[in-house]
Amino acid sequence: MVYRFHFTGADLARTRVAPSVPPLEELSIALRVLQDRNQALRFGTWRREVWARLPPGARMVLDLTPRHGWTPGFLSPRGPGGVPELLEQVAATPTTRLRTTLAQIAERQRLPGWAARLGDSPEALRQLVDALGQVHAVALAPYWPQVTAQIAADRAVRSHDLLHGGVERLLHGLYPPRIRWRAPVLEVDLASGLEGDVHLEGRGLLLVPSVFATQAPVVNPDAEPQPILTYPAHRDEQAGPLTLTTRTAPHDTPAPLTALLGRTRAAVLHVIAQRPGCTTGEIATALAIGPSGASQHATVLREAGLITTLRHHNTARHTPTPTALTLLGHP
Repeated sequence: MVYRFHFTGADLARTRVAPSVPPLEELSIALRVLQDRNQALRFGTWRREVWARLPPGARMVLDLTPRHGWTPGFLSPRGPGGVPELLEQVAATPTTRLRTTLAQIAERQRLPGWAARLGDSPEALRQLVDALGQVHAVALAPYWPQVTAQIAADRAVRSHDLLHGGVERLLHGLYPPRIRWRAPVLEVDLASGLEGDVHLEGRGLLLVPSVFATQAPVVNPDAEPQPILTYPAHRDEQAGPLTLTTRTAPHDTPAPLTALLGRTRAAVLHVIAQRPGCTTGEIATALAIGPSGASQHATVLREAGLITTLRHHNTARHTPTPTALTLLGHP
């Protein structure tokens, strides 16, 4: 049984790799991995560190994010801004959507008894949002530099495939064990065994790499403005296993530079060095900080002669200067 995406020529033209990973979507996948025991070498340390620090309120989030099964889409919104803004989107979920989504999930699996109050009690929804923020702060935020570094490496691989072989090579190489391109159809084997057909009808497909979705892709056929396929991020196994732990310097930024600039500003400079031409919004998303904070850090770095900023169609794009690359130890 396979899930099939049907492409037209217009769909191939509009298919793209996401510029960044939505943090709450990655958190949703990570929480499934947290409740699993597979891949101990890769996730064992991360699981021990997270379980040791999770607050009691985390049970609300875990109850709605089972190891296998359906998770409410309103818990992982997409959009501009950092995690605080995304959490406010969750808090602003319309009552009708809350009730409809939970009713649909209840037809497929058992929900916790308290979940019925979400559609009627703003207080219950706020408790859930607060718990979601606490879980993110423990389970994903401390590891976000490692996650984004791995995603940047995956994007480099996908860019190479697209440049040298076009969209077909890109689709062929996403995750051969479970994703197969048989023109004009992309076949996806889901862990759930779910079968279905999605005719893209000119919308194209958004490809989102994930560090935690290591064994099976995830699909969201109802996403707007285009369906989403989340696939396991590329990993060079010859480099050894990726072990997620907080015992790593953010973004591998040199410690003296971190001491000089401060943790967040040094991380901002490292993101710009990794992604020349990135926007302020992309910096904010990569580091899970607010756009205003990212803009302020970029201004300080520009005034210090460490980055240059060009504006194009009302979008600021940042590039590191040679001085910055020297400080970072980049060739």
